[in-house]
Amino acid sequence: MIRHILVVDDDAASCELLREIFAARGWQVTTATTPAAARARFAEQVFDLVVSDINLEADATGLDLLKDFQARCPVILVTGFGTLDAAVAATRDGAWDFISKPFKVEEVIAAAQSALARGTETALPPVAAMDTSGMVGRSAAMVALYKEIARVAPTRSAVLISGESGVGKELVARAIHRHSPRAERPFVPVNCGALPESLLEAELFGHVRGAFTGAVTDRKGLWEAADQGTLFLDEIGELPPAMQVKLLRALQEGEVRRIGAAQARQVDVRVVAATNRNLEADVAAGRFREDLYYRLSTVTLYVPPLRQRREDVPLLAAAFLQQAAQNLGRSVQLAPEALAALAAYDFPGNVRELQSAIEYAVLH
Repeated sequence: MIRHILVVDDDAASCELLREIFAARGWQVTTATTPAAARARFAEQVFDLVVSDINLEADATGLDLLKDFQARCPVILVTGFGTLDAAVAATRDGAWDFISKPFKVEEVIAAAQSALARGTETALPPVAAMDTSGMVGRSAAMVALYKEIARVAPTRSAVLISGESGVGKELVARAIHRHSPRAERPFVPVNCGALPESLLEAELFGHVRGAFTGAVTDRKGLWEAADQGTLFLDEIGELPPAMQVKLLRALQEGEVRRIGAAQARQVDVRVVAATNRNLEADVAAGRFREDLYYRLSTVTLYVPPLRQRREDVPLLAAAFLQQAAQNLGRSVQLAPEALAALAAYDFPGNVRELQSAIEYAVLH
């Protein structure tokens, strides 16, 4: 059966490119360069798939066409502005997939094949619109991460975020919280590697008066403070074995027991954890509990290092430069040769190192 695709883009060259890509697969393609023309084509015949740019330089956008067409066929949205907000908007309104320009031919073909194979099912679950996350990047790796954040944010699933130090794992965790139904409730971060085991237990679970020397009043822990919200456990791989057992119990039972308390308390918390370690290797070596690993990693997100997305360096540098200049009350610009040097550097400290370098340059 020949499949029929409607391509919508205000740029005629982009329409022709997608027409050639799809026609090479044996699919029939109709193009439109305005929302009005797209609606007219859609009224005239049946399409198996619509691929539309979001920004159409018209009164209507690709998101408007998505609402018009999605009941009859899958819709894939394309944009030249690959941001988390755009991914969330596409997800919220029921797009089959979201692709950022410039796209790879194989990426477009794979998305179209998936949509054509699944008919009118909805690939992306609905998610409420939230405010901007502050994440910066339009590389293919970051757009893929945006889509995964948009997919997982509205669920209750535990999330494990992996990646090197300085890539922005906490920023991803905050984005998940911000785009979730828990957005109005607390986001509570805990650095599991910054405290000794005795203090970490009291910080996480709290204590009752008299539980130990210095416990002069009852005190709830950060787990209870995150009730109805999100608990972010950073550097989860640094947890000592005894704390791993206690954390596993809290996750399994949905309750915590303050140190010295006779009764446990029910707490509704979504846990998002992060690590720069290879936890699978730690599990194999016996350094990390396997059952806890699987409990934490219902969904695993990987944040790529900056050297693997060099095309994002100019965007990040510009954002950090503007922020630093505003903080110091200065007006500065990056010289082309400085930007070229930044883009060529590997940044072992990742985004954190880039931000520090920009702040240092503005300061001096």
